[in-house]
Amino acid sequence: MSTLSFAALRDAVAGSHVAVRSRTTLQPAGGPGDKVFPSTYGVSAGASTKYAIEHHVVDGVPQARVVLGSVADQANRHELALLEALEADDIRFPNPYVDFTIDPDLADLGHLSALEAPHRLADAIFRDSLLDGTLFRISDLGRWVTAATPNSATAVYTASPAALVFGMWDSTGPKGGMGSKFQRALVSEIVGLDAQVGVKVGSRMDPLRIEKSAAMVYEHSDPEQGWTLDPAEARQEKGKPVAVGNKGELGRPSVINHGNVTPSIDSAAGGVTISEAVQTTVLSLAALRKLRFVSSSDGKPLAPGARREAELAARTALAAIGVAAIAYQHDQDYDLRSRCLLVPTAPPVIELVPRDGSAPLIFESSTKAARELFAAAAAAAAAVGMGWPIEAARFVPAPKLCDLIKRSREAAQVVSVGDD
Repeated sequence: MSTLSFAALRDAVAGSHVAVRSRTTLQPAGGPGDKVFPSTYGVSAGASTKYAIEHHVVDGVPQARVVLGSVADQANRHELALLEALEADDIRFPNPYVDFTIDPDLADLGHLSALEAPHRLADAIFRDSLLDGTLFRISDLGRWVTAATPNSATAVYTASPAALVFGMWDSTGPKGGMGSKFQRALVSEIVGLDAQVGVKVGSRMDPLRIEKSAAMVYEHSDPEQGWTLDPAEARQEKGKPVAVGNKGELGRPSVINHGNVTPSIDSAAGGVTISEAVQTTVLSLAALRKLRFVSSSDGKPLAPGARREAELAARTALAAIGVAAIAYQHDQDYDLRSRCLLVPTAPPVIELVPRDGSAPLIFESSTKAARELFAAAAAAAAAVGMGWPIEAARFVPAPKLCDLIKRSREAAQVVSVGDD
């Protein structure tokens, strides 16, 4: 099977095709018919399960399918796959990051990049960080990004091009809810077909055989001690010792994880059996064609005669990022969560979907092919003034952000002790 060439991708972006698509059929790693566990959600009124079950009709037959990997979940996985490719120096494009290692108390956070932040470059983490000593939004780059729109997207393309692939709403900037919205071009989801919800059982036998009525357990006055049986050592409120737990379990040893757990059956989140799972990933070339670039990557206005070629090159480079995301995510496997490991039933492929309803063109999906495609697209973009900076922008957290994180950690410790 052939690989997708730069020329073919460029022609597709120019208008011959509407999307790059990848559909991968998956089965549980335990084999067909093995149970898998989707994400759980709060049970709404009248719902019998904690899973996202969708009912639809196929060829006149009602079927149920369950969401195994939501759009947001899959976006995160594709972004992290790209991050690994960047860290391995397989591909290179700007991925701005906030360096928390400047504060010894926050060094455990390391570098948090736009591919990891929930709202990408528009996230409050970047808003509340400094670029060359200046708050991001009042820096030259920040003002340029704030002014960017889909009709003039060069600032985002230059600073964080992946944000134009995965979408970004600039709702945390000076314009608030009126900030620019950049459509998500790459969308992926994994669903399990013919879903049947099962049950799971739970119990625990305590080897110490501590009975729930053995004693009243109190919060210790010293948080590091956790708990005590002596009321005199307990934390006091209004002159009375404070028992651990909540109203229903007040003071019981089970609150501090001692004692038996009564056997139970969970029919709302007991896993599901499926006939198969399908991951559908679509990179919309139509969405990329909506992006306009009125200036080159160095901020200089593009001459009317050069703009068309520059826009095509920039869009093709963005499409190459999307293709790389698909290929590298395939290599990350499908370990979605505990007891939800899926495996492909065939080697993954990518397709170019034509706009006229004819049969798609099918290509091999591999990281090697994606690297070569990306390199060619990036070089072509640079040749017409749409190249990317070699180094990503490095931010440092503003002192107020550092202070907020530290206070949050202190509050979390207090809450944790209070919950024990």
